[in-house]
Amino acid sequence: MEESQIKAFYSGKNLFITGGTGFVGLCLIEKMLRTIPDVGKIYLLMRPKKGKEIADRLQEFPANPVFEHLLQNTSKDIFNKLVPISGDVGVENLGINDNDRQILIDEVNIVIHSAATLDFEENLRPTVKINVLGTRYVMDLCQQIKNLKVMIHVSSAYVNSYLKEVDEKVYDRPADPENIINMVNTLTDDALNDVERLILKNHPNTYTFTKHLAEHEVKKCEAMFPISIVRPTMIVAALKEPVPGWTCSKVGPQGFLMGAAKGVVRRLPIAKENIADYIPVDIVVNQLLAAGWNAARQNSGLQVYHCSTSTQNPFRWSILESVVNKILTNYPLKSAVWYPHLAFVRSLWLFRLSAIFIHFFPAVLLDMLLRITGGKPILFRLHKNVWNSLSRLEVFIFTEWKFNNPRTRELSAMMNKTDSELFDIDVSKIYWEEYFVKLHLGVRRYLNKETEKTLAAAKTKNNILYYVHIIWQVMILGLLWVIISWVTGLGLTQTSWVIPPIYLLYSML
Repeated sequence: MEESQIKAFYSGKNLFITGGTGFVGLCLIEKMLRTIPDVGKIYLLMRPKKGKEIADRLQEFPANPVFEHLLQNTSKDIFNKLVPISGDVGVENLGINDNDRQILIDEVNIVIHSAATLDFEENLRPTVKINVLGTRYVMDLCQQIKNLKVMIHVSSAYVNSYLKEVDEKVYDRPADPENIINMVNTLTDDALNDVERLILKNHPNTYTFTKHLAEHEVKKCEAMFPISIVRPTMIVAALKEPVPGWTCSKVGPQGFLMGAAKGVVRRLPIAKENIADYIPVDIVVNQLLAAGWNAARQNSGLQVYHCSTSTQNPFRWSILESVVNKILTNYPLKSAVWYPHLAFVRSLWLFRLSAIFIHFFPAVLLDMLLRITGGKPILFRLHKNVWNSLSRLEVFIFTEWKFNNPRTRELSAMMNKTDSELFDIDVSKIYWEEYFVKLHLGVRRYLNKETEKTLAAAKTKNNILYYVHIIWQVMILGLLWVIISWVTGLGLTQTSWVIPPIYLLYSML
């Protein structure tokens, strides 16, 4: 077996990572500790949170489910490689004190910048401070590091979402960053909100706009040291590592499958024949490490990689339409509140119409039951939040993008057999139907917090909920039949013809 070139490159190197407590960051740390045990120190930019100092937050790492597989074969001493650095990516100079900064300057060999605000609802002020200025501060630090081998920037494929087909290159900046920063520093919140749409132009939100500007902060340094920009699409649960289905993210399909398994999300607005570009988190991590190795090996310039599936192994929701409910009922939840059944609707207005009957009416009933039993009513508020967020998400729900990835394919082809197995980035091998079973099981285990031990009891409850669901449908049909009979002044027998069309209409909502 050939020696792993990627593993050899990272062995003995010290890393500085921002965003290490996020979805990608946790998977990245786990991967390095498990597959590259000879890696040097991993410095993690962390800030105190919820009254906990960074040392206390670091002590919580071994208890995180992402490290379960690692700890089956490795001592907790492996976590001694993690060194917390107090700071904040949204603060000038990353909020790092002089002593810690000097340690990074003297010791670090590789920088991976993953931290960002992903909130599509944020206005320009926080997104500029974190995504643009935060990246600038990271690049300033990189310029001071004495023995920097490579800088790896985690971007997003959607930084160019105003284009429907995108290549692996840095496109012209959407605005002058100094003008944007000046406005953020001088305008009031109201004034900034008033001009936001004019500033964004054809960008759908502040996230894609500021991440686009961030790429140009990185590009400024392309002549100074090797740089890789990796652009993932929608990042979803692990394909294989650390275990199939691992996730801690509620974004995208993980979030709505979490709700669907509970029985509270029953309709999904989707263009089922469009390509939906999903990428498993472990492939993203592998590509970050592989891209860094390749950039350092070439020792010059900037390389951009799409971490995507749209042009190599496209996924469409039509692939799952006939099996998604089978997956939900084969692996139900003990904590479900209603019988799970998910249907796709092709437009936002049809989803809103169906949500009134399918989501909000049952939510009111179930919230009443929760109040009576001493629980906390949350379902109506949950659906209201979904309702309010749809207009902001509409472009991502119904737009099809193609992210060309020839450079990523070349990277995969140049890896030797050992690296192709250890750091697999070949998305052509994903079998989507099988993968979504793993994703659902991961959601069940890591988001809904139910182990395999609950499955038998969950199936028993699921059978009960099925009959409750049937009774509920009969009650709704009966109520509508009575109302129509009362409005028309005709008897129930005379209006019995309305039952089939009512049922058909109800099933279409």
